[in-house]
Amino acid sequence: MHSYTVSPTVTNHLTMRRATADDLQGVLALLAETAGWLNGRGVRQWPVGGFPAERIAPLIEEGTMYLLDTSDGPAATIALDGHADPEFWAADDDPGSALYVHKLSVARAHSGRGLGEALLDWAGLRVLAVGRRWLRLDCSKDNGRLQDYYRGQRFAHLRTVDLPHRASGALFQRAGGLRGGAPGSALPFADRRGSSVRQHV
Repeated sequence: MHSYTVSPTVTNHLTMRRATADDLQGVLALLAETAGWLNGRGVRQWPVGGFPAERIAPLIEEGTMYLLDTSDGPAATIALDGHADPEFWAADDDPGSALYVHKLSVARAHSGRGLGEALLDWAGLRVLAVGRRWLRLDCSKDNGRLQDYYRGQRFAHLRTVDLPHRASGALFQRAGGLRGGAPGSALPFADRRGSSVRQHV
């Protein structure tokens, strides 16, 4: 299955949009669910109870937090912006050449359907749309399984920054576009106006 293909059981019900202030509690609940799932498996990536509202509300206000909706509510969320974490990304990395993925989360009820992969491809297309080169992220430095997942999505591990006060620190990047620069095509979900996400980026 290609990385930009999601299960046909959910394809016709997906809508990609920017989160609004009214979505804050839904986003927090989705992130808390993922945080609980991770911590239940011994993965020290996110706070056990999820993120406080004051961490997420600014992302919504800046317009960098997105939701993938179904008719039953949010299925996934992702934040995408140009903010390079200065503790991880140095001047030699040319931080302005990339967009950065944060808070990627898929509801457990929708796991295994390719939504995370599709959102990463959507983010890769955004990279090209704004004239940048790289899609980057950082993840848990101790979670080999998660790191292998990103390698499977054609991300290259650049290095691991081991800071005692940070659970994250494994740095990954891939070229903009679909799975490391593959030619673009419409992703199988629409924005709230009905146009494809490929057209919306």
